[in-house]
Amino acid sequence: MKSKWLVYAKKADFKAIEQKYGIDQVIARIMRNRDVCTDEEMQMYLNGSIDGLHAPELLKDAQKAVDILTEKIAQHKKIRIIGDYDIDGICSITILYKALKKAGADVDYVVPHRITDGYGINEHLIDNAAAEGKDTILTCDNGIAAIPQIQYAKEHGLTVIVTDHHDIPFTEENGEKKLLTSCADAIVDPKQPDCEYPFDKICGAVVAYKVMQILYEKLGLDKTDFKEYTELAAIATVGDVVDLKDENRVIVRQGLAWIATTKNTGLRALIDKSGISEAPSAFHLGYVLGPRINACGRVGEASLGNKLLCSRDDFQAGQLADKLNEFNAQRKEIEAYVLLSAIEMLEGTPQEYPIAFAAGKDWHQGVVGIVAGKLKERYNVPAFVMSIEPDEVKGSARSVPGVDLGALIIAAKEKGLLTKGGGHTMAAGFSLSEDKIEAFRRFAGEYVRQKLGEEDVAPVIEVDSALDLLGANTDFAAALELLEPFGAGNAEPKIVLEHVRIVKPGIVGAGHVRCFLTSGNGGSLKAMAFKIADTELGKTLLNSQGAVFDIAGVLRRDNWQGRNSVQFIIDDAIRCE
Repeated sequence: MKSKWLVYAKKADFKAIEQKYGIDQVIARIMRNRDVCTDEEMQMYLNGSIDGLHAPELLKDAQKAVDILTEKIAQHKKIRIIGDYDIDGICSITILYKALKKAGADVDYVVPHRITDGYGINEHLIDNAAAEGKDTILTCDNGIAAIPQIQYAKEHGLTVIVTDHHDIPFTEENGEKKLLTSCADAIVDPKQPDCEYPFDKICGAVVAYKVMQILYEKLGLDKTDFKEYTELAAIATVGDVVDLKDENRVIVRQGLAWIATTKNTGLRALIDKSGISEAPSAFHLGYVLGPRINACGRVGEASLGNKLLCSRDDFQAGQLADKLNEFNAQRKEIEAYVLLSAIEMLEGTPQEYPIAFAAGKDWHQGVVGIVAGKLKERYNVPAFVMSIEPDEVKGSARSVPGVDLGALIIAAKEKGLLTKGGGHTMAAGFSLSEDKIEAFRRFAGEYVRQKLGEEDVAPVIEVDSALDLLGANTDFAAALELLEPFGAGNAEPKIVLEHVRIVKPGIVGAGHVRCFLTSGNGGSLKAMAFKIADTELGKTLLNSQGAVFDIAGVLRRDNWQGRNSVQFIIDDAIRCE
């Protein structure tokens, strides 16, 4: 499918910004493209610090939750943390567990098993907590939609505190949405409509982090512990793919700086076992460390992630890190099988709706989310992937701009098509009975068609700036690093190199195309396009025959083996007429 290039042209006095903040005008333009406009936003983007994060007390019920926790600690009541089995849940649990231990709490944690428990708090986990004499359940990265489960816990005499970041569930009456809420003793979720917190796009670990800030302040505890908690919040923020905007960007940037010299024994072991030999970047969090932490919840035992991050013994931490590496290797094999099966299913059948919708009986439910993401990238439509189990069907979905999956899933639940479900705008999880699969397919298909229309949705490449080839140098690549960390909501800047020729193209490695770019103004730039040799783009590059192109991609410094040069990573090419 042909890509569309969206060239940003947002207006601002870039010369004045350059003079005030001491940054290149192109860098100022890229920041403006990311809607960084006001002086406050500029300062946070360029110079934000942990001390300047939003006040945690603005989170509705955060102070109330801390008051309950401190009372329970003083009364020596038993507290149980119930999280989620993904990277955000694992990091959330670790922050709460370590912080409450420092506060003197009698606290433990339970990580639900993906297959036997499913997502979040359930009656089985509540029964276990009550039978083991627990007084209080503290949820993290789940709980906002567990209305009947929390009612069940209250009926059994348990105190329940919810910390979550997911959308508030709702029902529709006479065409109007009515938000639903549980009877929990305290609910901390920035998505609550009467919450005054100024930024609601934070992950579950950051919600937990904020609540523990209030606890530490109230009890006068040593705040240097938050160096480690910031590292964990950074990992969760990148791993849960929330936007690297506002305070999320600050947390990740500072967290990465501290991770480079982390004192967390388990995290240090995982870095070593993963073969990372440089200061970790957001890339390492998202594509090296994150998948390993996630893998234990996908194909292994989720609690191993917490055991690793809570370990103080080098030998034990090394063994656990090895285990996570093994789980990650298993996950890759399982994922490859399910992805290939889903592609064969989709491409072997005419598709009625602008969605990728696939289900299989031998598909491991631990990888359906990853496969949904890959299908979304391959076809550029919302993807729904399901594992058909003997008792129920468990699925995961990933979206494209214009389709709010959280709203879709809630609406499907209201129609009785799903038994469970929830999530974000771009990602969601759900459960249903096997006999509802076809009805859900039609519902999801019609919902997406209404949102996107009938025309094919072409991938969009958002271009930040055009650049002459001579300007693509080491100084400019170094200036771009000011904008790091890159990720969701703060993408690596896309640059267009205008009127260049492709020289010496050739295939290297596993279908990569390597070449050089030249222009009439002089100069030559090494370029690479990954895994595209058999695509339309790959064929265009390999058969360019001296034609002139505009090339879109990203400019990076190349420091391999002590080099001080740059290379261009190609995303797309348009032949100039």
